[in-house]
Amino acid sequence: MMTIDLLSLEAIRHGLTGRTVGAHIYLYGEVDSTNAKLRALARRGAADGTVVLAESQTAARGRRGAAWFSPPGVNVYASVLFRPAIAARELGVFTFVASLAMADAVKDHGGVPAIKWPNDVLVNGRKIGSALVEATLRGDAVDHVIVGIGVNLNVEPADLRAALGPAGRFATSLAEECGHSIDRNAFTVSYLNHLERWVATWRTEGAAEILAAWRGRDILTGRRVEIRGSGVPFEGRVLDVDATGALVVLDTLGGRHAVTAGDVRILD
Repeated sequence: MMTIDLLSLEAIRHGLTGRTVGAHIYLYGEVDSTNAKLRALARRGAADGTVVLAESQTAARGRRGAAWFSPPGVNVYASVLFRPAIAARELGVFTFVASLAMADAVKDHGGVPAIKWPNDVLVNGRKIGSALVEATLRGDAVDHVIVGIGVNLNVEPADLRAALGPAGRFATSLAEECGHSIDRNAFTVSYLNHLERWVATWRTEGAAEILAAWRGRDILTGRRVEIRGSGVPFEGRVLDVDATGALVVLDTLGGRHAVTAGDVRILD
């Protein structure tokens, strides 16, 4: 049975060390999704760094529209608004910073994280969390970016399997992997602080620094994989992730592919 551990705005605000992320925080009991709620706030002029948190979500979606299991009081569902002065082609960096911040927070709480392209954080080979980055454009310029994450902290393994069906065997929670319950407020603070730090690094040192850090935690480079959902399925070996966030794969016939969407299955 899941133990409910409610989020506390006071505890979260007390732990934040940055000046932008979390300057404005909204905490809801239940939303359709934190990204959708923050999108509405952004249209009304919400400031850079605004955060939306929720105890549960009723219609959360991950990459490619996949449903995200979001029971109340056990995980972290968070979205953060940024208003960067960048072109649309530069948006890939936000998936990198979200993954890095999630991985750092997992490490802070006892997990040994790895990152799987494009946006998943794994512990012991199973998915613990994922990011969904959405942007609103004005022509070719970015008006705002929403970085949303869902991280399984204390959800019961049986509940994951019941909700996800066969895919449940590839998912896990931080509590399951570490053998103890995780303080949701402390994890939220850790994630938001790391997110601010990585965004600051990007702003001062550029996307190359972020990509280098991301590559250091990537589990796909050099692996043989199958790519599905991005045109005709094919097999190949991962060479790299490029500056735009595309997965560079060399197929079995020697052709190079810059994969920007699709599902990756590791074959070796």
